[in-house]
Amino acid sequence: MWIPAAAMAGFGLLSALFRYGTHVCSAIAGETLVKTSRDLLYHHIQHLPWKWHMANPTGDIIQRCTSDVERIKTFFQEQFVSVFRIIALIVLSLVCMILMNWKLALVPMLMFPIIVIYSVGFHNSIRIHFTNCDEAEGVLSTIAQENLTGVRVVDTVIDNLKLEYFRKLYKERGRSPYHPKMMLKAVIYGYMNNLYSCRKIESALKRDIHFIWLAGYEQPDFNTINRFRNRVKEEINRVFTQLVIILAEKGFITLDVEYIDGTKIESKANRYTFVWRKTTEKNRTRLMDKIKALLEQIDETIAQENVQDNNRQDFTSADLMTIADELNQSLRKEPEPATKEEKQQRKEKEKQIKQLKEHAGQLDEYDEKLRILGDRNSYSKTDHDATFMRMKEDAMNNGQTKPGYNLQIGTENQFILDFGLFQSPGDTFTMIPFLNSFARHYRKLPDKVVADSGYGSEENYRFMDEAGITAYVKYNWFHQEQRKHYEPNPFSPQSLYYNAEGDYYVCPMGQHMERIGTTQSKTGSGYVTESACYKAQRCEGCPLRGSCFKAKGDRTIEVNHRLNEYRRKARERLTSEAGIKHRGQRCIEPEAVFGQMKYDMAYKRFRHFGFDKVKMDFAFFAIAFNLKKMCSTMAKNTINGGFCPKQIQIMGIVIILYTKNQKFKEYSQNMAA
Repeated sequence: MWIPAAAMAGFGLLSALFRYGTHVCSAIAGETLVKTSRDLLYHHIQHLPWKWHMANPTGDIIQRCTSDVERIKTFFQEQFVSVFRIIALIVLSLVCMILMNWKLALVPMLMFPIIVIYSVGFHNSIRIHFTNCDEAEGVLSTIAQENLTGVRVVDTVIDNLKLEYFRKLYKERGRSPYHPKMMLKAVIYGYMNNLYSCRKIESALKRDIHFIWLAGYEQPDFNTINRFRNRVKEEINRVFTQLVIILAEKGFITLDVEYIDGTKIESKANRYTFVWRKTTEKNRTRLMDKIKALLEQIDETIAQENVQDNNRQDFTSADLMTIADELNQSLRKEPEPATKEEKQQRKEKEKQIKQLKEHAGQLDEYDEKLRILGDRNSYSKTDHDATFMRMKEDAMNNGQTKPGYNLQIGTENQFILDFGLFQSPGDTFTMIPFLNSFARHYRKLPDKVVADSGYGSEENYRFMDEAGITAYVKYNWFHQEQRKHYEPNPFSPQSLYYNAEGDYYVCPMGQHMERIGTTQSKTGSGYVTESACYKAQRCEGCPLRGSCFKAKGDRTIEVNHRLNEYRRKARERLTSEAGIKHRGQRCIEPEAVFGQMKYDMAYKRFRHFGFDKVKMDFAFFAIAFNLKKMCSTMAKNTINGGFCPKQIQIMGIVIILYTKNQKFKEYSQNMAA
């Protein structure tokens, strides 16, 4: 029995080896054939002229070539051996049947023509549907790929922008420049793909098929791209405004509600090139003391002639240079010193004049620093417009300040509606200029504004109230009041009972606190606030004095009634149903934009010096961000089986693209004819 078993095992082993060899050979043959075919096809397509690419849907052709090559690979690796085996079995079976009884073998042979005719008919009927499906798949994959990357959206949107004001930026004579729309497409598409360097955009224009298609085989160098960005640094904001208006017309945004927030973006300036106001003022004061001491040693007659008030507390560098020139002239008029003492006195005077000139240069330097500082407390030596601020990205965890700008943005549906760059670290004083910027761009103010507690000041509340804006803006301790176990301090002015008719407060012991006057204070922006002062009649011997207050005398409080009224209205809005909705939405509006900007698009630091260039750079980024968001929104709605906002209007883009493709198709047919 072991001999049949061994024979069966041997036949099984030979069968396995044969199958393994068959699969290996078919795989090698399929891969070799596929590689050769693919290389030949792609090499041929890459070397076709530009007119051919303009006249034919290149993406569709590439997709069809890829799918056809994959089918050939599948056939040789899986189906070729099966077809060969079936043909061999049929031939071998027919031979055996004919040798056994040729008359009976004619019966199955008569069925072959029927099977072949049926197969050919089925193939012809299914081929039309298969071709339509294959072409539809190619068109779908092409549109999906190009729309997801945004290349056709960028091309269509920028082609429909009004850029007549770009014409004045170019000279009428001289060599013809690159078309500004082409340059704008290349730069914006580069920003959409995290390419912020002119050199990287230049490289992409030579290697990336999307950039090559957008630029029409034009290849401007990095200097040309950089000059273009600097040339349009004023007009690029108008392009951004046009794009936002288009988004509003297409239904992506409404411009009725604006979610405002800010973040600090680090400047390109060196982190250790700081100039501080306190240090400058301190050094200037010391220098003035040295100047006064030096003037006391110099000839008092000459000094008094050039300085009208000898007791003045300040001098200018021009005054010091005038005194030094007068001293030089008087020194030249003096006879040559004869004795050793006279020579020593002359050297001493020359030394004093030299020191006076050096002090004049130092004083001029300090005055220039104070002029650059303006109302700020610091600036960078390499970027005078950057202010040192504390950033969230603090690797050392030591609160190190870095030169940067305070970026404010307003968003809706995670689209950037407006942006502004400010030199002050705080957000409070940026709100009114930011809303005025919105009004200049869109000739209206938003109906609703949603912001966090950093914007909850009396000045901002009053501005929005007088402008008719519904403000969902928090104030300082709003979150504390919303806590479940919040217990207000019974001795704080907000917890005391106020009688509006009698205009007095009642302390926890029941004592009246009468109004004694009004105080005024001015904010950093120049806004004047008024606070009413109330004083208790007699706090001596009160058992609650230790908990109420610890100062000497009777307790005095200051209350801003106008601000308290604004906060009361804000509390009612924020706790309403609409307010809760907007508060929840604010967390995913500007914060999401900042997250995508810094971590998805790697825009964490400005790459230019100067306020105007930094604003230009972010304007390009904001346009690219909105276009990228537009593409993702359209793709998401399509994938989910829904509809884009105002899909009938959005179909205008598709119609434009279809019209262009039809023109290309007609052109290719004419070329073929």
